[in-house]
Amino acid sequence: MNRAWWKEAVVYQVYWRSFLDANGDGIGDLEGLMLKLDYIKSLGIDVIWLNPIYESPDKDNGYDIADYYRIMAKAGTMEQFKQLLDKVHELGMKLIMDLVVNHTSEQHAWFEESRSSVDNPKRDWYIWKPGKPDGPPNNWRSYFEPSTWTYDERTGQYYFHSFAKEQPDLNWEKPELREEIYRMMRFWLDQGIDGFRMDVINLLAKLEGFPDAEHPDNIDYLGNNPGIHEYLQEMNQEVLQHYDIMTVGEIPFVTPEDGLLYVGDNRKELHTLFHFQVADDMPTWDLKRYKEIQESWYEAFRHEGWNSQFLNNHDHTRQVSRYGNDGQYRVQSAKQLATMIHTLPGTPYVFQGEEIGMTGVRFSSIDEYHDIAMKNKYKEEIGKGRAPDEVLHSLQPLSRDNSRTPMQWDSSKHAGFTEGRPWMQVNPNYEEINVERDLAAQDSIFAYYQQLIALRKTHAVMVYGDYRDQSAGEEHVYAYSRSLDGETWLVMLNHSDREQSYRLPASFADRTTNARLIIGNLDRSTSDEVREGTLRLRPYEALIYSL
Repeated sequence: MNRAWWKEAVVYQVYWRSFLDANGDGIGDLEGLMLKLDYIKSLGIDVIWLNPIYESPDKDNGYDIADYYRIMAKAGTMEQFKQLLDKVHELGMKLIMDLVVNHTSEQHAWFEESRSSVDNPKRDWYIWKPGKPDGPPNNWRSYFEPSTWTYDERTGQYYFHSFAKEQPDLNWEKPELREEIYRMMRFWLDQGIDGFRMDVINLLAKLEGFPDAEHPDNIDYLGNNPGIHEYLQEMNQEVLQHYDIMTVGEIPFVTPEDGLLYVGDNRKELHTLFHFQVADDMPTWDLKRYKEIQESWYEAFRHEGWNSQFLNNHDHTRQVSRYGNDGQYRVQSAKQLATMIHTLPGTPYVFQGEEIGMTGVRFSSIDEYHDIAMKNKYKEEIGKGRAPDEVLHSLQPLSRDNSRTPMQWDSSKHAGFTEGRPWMQVNPNYEEINVERDLAAQDSIFAYYQQLIALRKTHAVMVYGDYRDQSAGEEHVYAYSRSLDGETWLVMLNHSDREQSYRLPASFADRTTNARLIIGNLDRSTSDEVREGTLRLRPYEALIYSL
């Protein structure tokens, strides 16, 4: 296994508009992030992933870019960005930016030219098609709309968008467009950033001919199409290979075998990826399925390629609400999930607020939500005749706004996020759950994250160790070993609100005499129970033993 700094790193995702507002306008900003870099560093973080800060009309919270070279006024200025980057580096951390090159904003100058006439030189920088006699060119659905096509009266054709109609897709078949993208990437890398998180990067290549889908609601036809690997290999050759950076691709609809084509050591494409077999396909906790997913990705990647580990981000609701227990066992389950993410094979990601156990939220009206995907789906379902309350209730659990509420810094007004009116309501539980309170407690979730991350920096077995599931058939216990150079760690997790008994595998029976507790999320003064071969795990208990 080749070693690399980005494999050993722990990444902290900053959704800046909800992180800290320094100027009182109710929106987080770069200045606010600069004020909290010491906080991030104190957690043990190596890399900060910054969500899009480019000029944007903000229809999709910055993922609709109008100018790749300018900073959004809400976020700050280019001078502030350079100051931020310098401070990140001074603290010994790195910074990666979002790269959004599947689509732009409809307000981007390229699209304004493209839509101006059918013979404009940039017409083919986007995807335009004539419609069928009865409507759009095909029956495809987008992520955010009932159709991937929007009719433009100016030229009498439809343009293609994988997301909202305000986010037209770029046409990667055009060499001139690709070179312009590569020029932009070099611009940011030459500023000194340390890599890219690449938004839906596997959607760049479109299915030839745009045929009707047999099952249009299953939108996997949007990604992993022929030509995608040629594009990424060209991107690597033209740009990425010339810098010592980290690249992570957001790659939906991908299997482990296909995932390896993006990140295999000899593929010359990307370093690592986010797959969504958990976040997209597992709406609630399913331990059996989760074990299967981890096993299949490990087996595919064990000799080459590198995975990422996460359970929440700006698009997926808070992990302690979705996959843990955000009530009676909030603290225990937050630590248990952290133990799992930081000890499974791959680079772990921490989404802001996760380190204090922030929870999802339930707003009482659709008007209080900002998530464009949720609001469009709500409108679509109401149009079918469903009751508004029923639709709202069904969409609340997985709304992206669950993870986008402002960071809870303290118990003061608006959780210390802003002195103005926050762009989104703060979660009402901020007086109980906040950074100030966590930092003051010795056994806090934050302190536990610090310990886990510190262990990763000093024990290579957490990063490079072989992985083996040791809990086949267990319905509530997930136990697995990591082994490297004669050192073996056994991780045991009770994923339930009841006590569970776990019988150690026979292969470990003769290795428990000198078992040493590395870390646990509950007080446990002795390892005698391990020596007896059976361990009683309390609700949401997490243990790591060195054997």
